[in-house]
Amino acid sequence: MSQLPGIFLNVLAPVFLLVLLGYLTGPRLQLEARTLSRFAYFILTPAFVFYVLSQTRIEAGLAGRMIGFITVVYIGSIIIAFLVARLLKRSPAMTAAYVMIAAFGNVGNFGLPIIQFAEGPAALGVATVYFLANLVLAFIVCVGAANFSRGFSLGMAIQVFRTPALLALPPALLFNWLEITLPPVVMRPLELLSGALIPTMLIVLGAQLAAAGIPRINADLLISSAVRLISGPVLAFGIAGWFALPQLERNVGILQASMPTAVLVSIIAMENDLLPEFVTATVLFSNLASIVTLAIVLVFL
Repeated sequence: MSQLPGIFLNVLAPVFLLVLLGYLTGPRLQLEARTLSRFAYFILTPAFVFYVLSQTRIEAGLAGRMIGFITVVYIGSIIIAFLVARLLKRSPAMTAAYVMIAAFGNVGNFGLPIIQFAEGPAALGVATVYFLANLVLAFIVCVGAANFSRGFSLGMAIQVFRTPALLALPPALLFNWLEITLPPVVMRPLELLSGALIPTMLIVLGAQLAAAGIPRINADLLISSAVRLISGPVLAFGIAGWFALPQLERNVGILQASMPTAVLVSIIAMENDLLPEFVTATVLFSNLASIVTLAIVLVFL
């Protein structure tokens, strides 16, 4: 535990300071979080995915084990969330909210910068593989859960495969496998755009949290947040050995499994009118509480 002050100051504090900057300046400067988030979603994220993955050398078998690892961990968290909600005899809507909160970790806004500071720039390629794997699983599960009480919408689930980040994946892998090097006139703009992703996402997260307001604390908020923040790292530490991951891939996977709930969950809840106030409050609370849980996880890595 003697490492805790250093971890907080060198890894977590820089990330939370940028979130705080967005939280404080968003309302005062009337920053439109939606515009910034769309810019990050449609422009910066695919540029980041292509730039990082086109240059990252990850053996196919190892990538498969990484995807299997993070998928099993998040499915485990989803099952725990569902069982907890059913044991508490919550309504179908609240049960769906529990599942959504557990399914979608903040593996982009928080995961990428924290991993960069904790494990170094070389870990970003590994973190991006986990990011994309969780993105696919989470969108499918969240859309299914949101439609739980009124039937599953296959069309909405298919939309996940049209997200800009995933559309950038096939060409990135192709260029990687063929070892194609693009000219500087192409790669340098991509490098600049990918470098802008992390600070932009953190500022946007702060502005979104400011717009959400102060969360109302209740039992469901605390329990669902605990499921996301505790079940992920516990499962990840417990089963990492099954997948024979090297140290870097293991550490990055455990960190991505430990992230709080993504802001996109509140957007999905709003779009489907699924307890949007509760889900948004839980997203805010879990992100704030993660400053403690992530510090503990980093100590044990």
